[in-house]
Amino acid sequence: MSGTRPLLSDRTSSERDIAEEDALLTGQPTQRPSSGPRTWTFWREIGLFVWAVVATALVIVLAVVYQRGQDPKHSSPHPSGKRNLIFMVSDGMGPTSLSLTRSFMQFQNGAPYSEQLVIDQHLIGQSRTRSSSSLITDSAAGATAFSCALKSYNSAISVTPDHEPCGTVLEAAKKAGYMTGLVVTTRITDATPACFAAHVNMRMEEDRIAEQMVGDYPLGRVVDLMFGGGRCHFLPNSSLSSCRADDKDVVELAKKNGFNYISDRESFDNLKGGDALDFPMLGLFADTDIPYELDRRNENDIYPSLHEMAEAAMKALSHATKDSDKGFFLMIEGSRIDHAGHHNDPAAQVHEVLAYDKTFTSVLDFLKNDKTEAVMVSTSDHETGGLAAARQLHTSYPEYLWHPSPLANATHSAERLHLEYTKYLLSSPSDAQKTQFVRASIATGLGIADATDDEVALLVANPTTALYYYADMMSRRSQTGWSTHGHSAADVNIYTSDPVAAKALVGNHENTEVGGFLRDYLGVDVEAVTKELREKGKGLMALGKDGEEVSWMGAMPEKGQRLDGQTHLASYEGDFKKRGAVHGRACDCGH
Repeated sequence: MSGTRPLLSDRTSSERDIAEEDALLTGQPTQRPSSGPRTWTFWREIGLFVWAVVATALVIVLAVVYQRGQDPKHSSPHPSGKRNLIFMVSDGMGPTSLSLTRSFMQFQNGAPYSEQLVIDQHLIGQSRTRSSSSLITDSAAGATAFSCALKSYNSAISVTPDHEPCGTVLEAAKKAGYMTGLVVTTRITDATPACFAAHVNMRMEEDRIAEQMVGDYPLGRVVDLMFGGGRCHFLPNSSLSSCRADDKDVVELAKKNGFNYISDRESFDNLKGGDALDFPMLGLFADTDIPYELDRRNENDIYPSLHEMAEAAMKALSHATKDSDKGFFLMIEGSRIDHAGHHNDPAAQVHEVLAYDKTFTSVLDFLKNDKTEAVMVSTSDHETGGLAAARQLHTSYPEYLWHPSPLANATHSAERLHLEYTKYLLSSPSDAQKTQFVRASIATGLGIADATDDEVALLVANPTTALYYYADMMSRRSQTGWSTHGHSAADVNIYTSDPVAAKALVGNHENTEVGGFLRDYLGVDVEAVTKELREKGKGLMALGKDGEEVSWMGAMPEKGQRLDGQTHLASYEGDFKKRGAVHGRACDCGH
């Protein structure tokens, strides 16, 4: 009805609006009517408004309290109750490893350029990696920074620059009642895992490290679970698979110290993903390192993968601590990313990073479903290879290209092709036969159909360095660049499952601050362990490699080796040819 005023219209308001419009046009002030006394209706509306605000705030507060009650794992930088800590180490993985692998993944999966790796979505900071003896660290000093939260010299396994043992976060966790575990794809006696449960002056003493890791050292057994390779360091030298210098049977020593021992895929499968695992557990699945993922995926019936070992460890540790007021500490290492960098093998590199990313995802899934408050932190001890997703092949100005497609054609690593070539040479083939073998290995193993005569001739003439030639063929075709077969001083990334709980690691930090976070999150007393180690180890001796008596931490570094923390300040003295004299031309140091 056109003559009816709308129910909510306000005649007084309308008249006032008209008056204000006239004032704007004429410049004359309006005459506002007196508001009069406040009515009961006015105060009722004010009361209703205040009640609505208070009620809304109360609902929000109750919702937050309820949510926290339903989720015992809510984030906290300072947890006070039961907790688990999973520390992941991507040995040798620098920022460019992620760029390389991400582009490879996108190409392989036909994914858009915006597609990320899972780990990309959890970046919170970076770690500075220098050791006390060099601007470029090795894995031993790098892992000592994590385990002891202290800088030490390259080659030190949880000992200080003055060769005193430093207590580790794993040892302190065990003393505090946590369960502990180590899962790796290299030898379990390699630098990174060793730094959490052993103390030696020089990292190459892996025989001694093996003994300590099963409990033959001042603290006794501190690791509840170990999965990885390195079986040869646990077997007496009378065994064909042994690489020990003596006849000690460390597997038997482990059993005497209570360990259950498994050494093959069938036994691992019998653990039923961790449900049937009995502690303590020692699982050694390869004589040396577990093969690169690029090769292992074709031998899945022989070797478990990193994510399978990690999943079994997490499930078993969670179940074992179900009724405890303490949780567990687990270190998981994607160990062979580092070796792919040492070998300058881009095909092996991307598959190792993808395997690590898959394990990273497994950890996130575990944390999501497990009831105990927990955090995962992931970082690298250093970058390896000076990797660049670019390479200038000619003296002319380069094209801006990097090609992931050649890497997708590879079915084997350069390491595996080199191993197969070495075995073939035992049959004493002629040069013509070697040429035929090399051409076939390039075509089937690398997926390269355009190998030149010069490339084949180099492999035929120099079989001892075939590892690097095979890898370089892949690098050239993908235009992947490398600056070294060793480590670099690049900062490395820090990732976490929970940026609130790991707030202390947001930003750029020294690697020792990562170790400090591990200690503080668990709330353990590392200094007390250091004191106990030094008191119990005082005067404790062991046999050296030549039968002489040495400290329980093994032989000291050779005289003249700079370990005093000043090497990184040394100025250039023109000794640019030194490496060949020390290591040999084609050293695969694996450090």
